[in-house]
Amino acid sequence: MQEAYIFDAVRTPRGRGKKNGALHEVKPVDLLRICLEALQERNQLDTSQVDDVLIGCVTPVADQGGDIAKAALLFANWDNCIPGIQLNRLCASGLDAVNLGAAKIRSGWEQLIVAGGVESMSRVPLGNDGGPMVFDPAVNIKIGYLPQGVSADLIATMEGYSREQLDKFALQSQQRTQEAVANNYFKNSLIPVADFNGLMILEKDEHPRPETTLEGLAALSPSFARMGALGCDAVAQQKFPFLEKIYHHHTAGNSSGIVDGAATVLIGSEQVGKNLGLKPRAKIISASTISSDPTLMFLGSISAAKKALDIIGMKKEDIDLWEMNEAFASAVLKFQNDLEIDPNKLNVNGGAIALGHPVGATGSILIGTILDEMERRDLNTGLISLCVGAGMGSATIIERV
Repeated sequence: MQEAYIFDAVRTPRGRGKKNGALHEVKPVDLLRICLEALQERNQLDTSQVDDVLIGCVTPVADQGGDIAKAALLFANWDNCIPGIQLNRLCASGLDAVNLGAAKIRSGWEQLIVAGGVESMSRVPLGNDGGPMVFDPAVNIKIGYLPQGVSADLIATMEGYSREQLDKFALQSQQRTQEAVANNYFKNSLIPVADFNGLMILEKDEHPRPETTLEGLAALSPSFARMGALGCDAVAQQKFPFLEKIYHHHTAGNSSGIVDGAATVLIGSEQVGKNLGLKPRAKIISASTISSDPTLMFLGSISAAKKALDIIGMKKEDIDLWEMNEAFASAVLKFQNDLEIDPNKLNVNGGAIALGHPVGATGSILIGTILDEMERRDLNTGLISLCVGAGMGSATIIERV
């Protein structure tokens, strides 16, 4: 079985996912085009050698519909021989695109893959594609599905995390991100977004709030208490009757931000790298996907990380850096506590609470984030994990070469 190497990883800045966000004027196909063109230019890539392009997108309708992967390839003037596929595993879509691409390389059936993700949450709001888990009451009631924010509050309640603990974690995310931005830690992967006339639209991530304080976070209202009162708390208590009350501690300040963004990763075999003059930066040595309780949906990242470690015969002590998507503060604290991870090795440059979570793209963004930091610190191994709706989870382990 041949190894799957990472040759490059790029991403756009993340723009606020609102109509007044900087990237609202940029179509999602353009966000992907910019990433594809950057990969081609940075690597002097003969695009006719690419076997497939896999793009994660959680809301594949309207501007993001109709197989946006192939549309972006054509729009970027890549060779017509390249197919493209859009895939959706909710928040892990971008990471699962990378994992699937690595599996195709390791199988030997294909030699060079581009994997990534895109989400323009300002133009195509999350949930616009409908679906039975959310919109069919018969399905929803039977499976005990909760909105993600209520599920995060449920985990905080069951684990005894206070509002102050969640806010302190959120403040840490903002502070770490601010340090990373000030020191240009993201510069290697970050591709500015300009219009067709070359006028700059966005050069850096727009969502971080460096002015954040604990006092400011404490003043924010709970985001999901109303959902709880409308029946979601009753669903949770029916499944977990020992709970007298669900404490709604998550706010806009300690939850991931809604943003626009895209990312692509160039993956291939050792031989294709030699043929095309591509320098391997890391190899993907393990990948996993699991599913767990759909009500406590954020536990999937923990099991996925454990499975990825087991597949390659590694222990958590063998991992130098960890990235767990900051969907909600309670999810990351639970991940950290259950796996007994040194907090100084986890999300060291902040995460989605500060930077935002462009759901289809986040997993592929984190590949570049952790690889850049591993190179900067001269470390060898990194593990990326994401929690996913309905209790799923995905993880990837990479090793520098």
